[in-house]
Amino acid sequence: MGKERTKVNEGLQRQRYNREFKLEAVRLLELGQKPAAQLALELGIRRNLLYKWQKDLHGKAGEAFPGQGRKPRDRQSELARLRSELKKVSEERDILKKAAAYFARELK
Repeated sequence: MGKERTKVNEGLQRQRYNREFKLEAVRLLELGQKPAAQLALELGIRRNLLYKWQKDLHGKAGEAFPGQGRKPRDRQSELARLRSELKKVSEERDILKKAAAYFARELK
């Protein structure tokens, strides 16, 4: 019917870099001893990735490069917490509505 979809780089996996590598790369970039393009070539990464890491490091300070995995409960997004709370409160409200309707019928 339609075109068959294929992945562009199906066999390739995304390269992942640990926090220490990123911090060291940004440190070397900020030393300014080598141009960013040459530094990127030596590290085997794209030049714009160096600048992105630098921006992340200065924008988020201690929270830059947090790693992977699920965030601890205290760091979960407020939106997810509020959605969960809303669901619970909505269920409680529905139960109370049904109970009120049941007892209203009994009084008649």
